[in-house]
Amino acid sequence: MPQPSTRLSPFPFVYLASQSPRRRELLAQLGVSVEMLLPRPDEDAEALEAEQPGESAHAYVQRVCVAKAEAARARLVTGGHVPAPILVADTTVTIDDAILGKPNDVEHAVQMLARLVGREHEVLTAVAVIDAEGTLLPPALSCSTVRFAQAPLTALTRYALTGEPLGKAGAYGIQGRAAEFIERIDGSYSGIMGLPLFETAALLRLARVDF
Repeated sequence: MPQPSTRLSPFPFVYLASQSPRRRELLAQLGVSVEMLLPRPDEDAEALEAEQPGESAHAYVQRVCVAKAEAARARLVTGGHVPAPILVADTTVTIDDAILGKPNDVEHAVQMLARLVGREHEVLTAVAVIDAEGTLLPPALSCSTVRFAQAPLTALTRYALTGEPLGKAGAYGIQGRAAEFIERIDGSYSGIMGLPLFETAALLRLARVDF
């Protein structure tokens, strides 16, 4: 079990290597101050999300999260940024042993949503923190089950046309209009949003982030 950083005073902020506004909002809910540490234009961030043959969704989301954290750490070092902990999270949706990533367009979003209606699926969010000394703390994995109610194709298409599903794993955001389809959840609401706050807070305390 890793020990908290030996730095005497806590860090006043954490670097967030994510473009998700939802994750920034959730960290603000905890009272965590954030500095952005996003990929440079010359980085191929999407390559990190490529699936490997035979890889389970649980293994996939944790591997991708750690890879993004290591890439962010390299970015911090080469960019000469002030040392501080780095936080990365990655979310995926899985059903029938398939990984549902982000839809390519509206039609793709409708196809994904059609797979979910009337059934349960799993939402997995991995969280990785690298402390200011460059040590990767043990990543956390939040697993939640979501049940979609039955819904007509017209309703799914109407939702997809709002643009909300684009850029979201599984083609929906629980905090938005997709709530009309969600019959039940079992697990972490914040984890389904993209950042499980219980697990995140524990990792940030280990990294001595002040909040």
